[in-house]
Amino acid sequence: MLFTLFKGFITGAGLIMAIGAQNAFVIRQGLLRNHLFLTALICSLVDAFLIVLGVLGFGKILALYPIVISLAKFFAVIFLFIYGAFSLKSAFRERSVSGSGELTSLRGTVLMLLGLSLFNPHVYLDTVILLGSIAAQVPASLQCYFTLGAIVASFSWFFSLTYGSKLLSRFLQNPKIWQYIDVLIALMMWAIALMLMNLSL
Repeated sequence: MLFTLFKGFITGAGLIMAIGAQNAFVIRQGLLRNHLFLTALICSLVDAFLIVLGVLGFGKILALYPIVISLAKFFAVIFLFIYGAFSLKSAFRERSVSGSGELTSLRGTVLMLLGLSLFNPHVYLDTVILLGSIAAQVPASLQCYFTLGAIVASFSWFFSLTYGSKLLSRFLQNPKIWQYIDVLIALMMWAIALMLMNLSL
């Protein structure tokens, strides 16, 4: 039981720790101290939902309909280019005395997180299909422990990333640093979008 729980934790952690569009936004929210708990909670709950879908076998169904992943890639490319443009625009806005970046509203935070989570094709490929395939190799009586381990990894990662980034915010009061951060995020979003475009060709 404990081994299966640990296996689920390690598998889940390995799939979510890569710095992509979602994690970049989470880091920015943490640095800005903006809707911290909500940011971590939404990411964790969406990930937990997708993990459960994968374990229940929806990955096999999804694999039969590649059009779903293709649509996710299409919307992700548009979404990331727009988000990158907003980040670049934010980089050249006048900063407050504190030098912090532009805060995202509560509604904007929710929509942004849902978009970055659900329009990410890698979520379906990694979390639903790949993790689901690994879970299928675990005895049925132990799959609940594997699922729990993966979900615990997700909650641990997003809450650690969000509040860990908050600890760094005190060192980022210089407006120039925030310009560099926003430009870097914009370039990262566009790079991911271009990568998705190449994968679709």
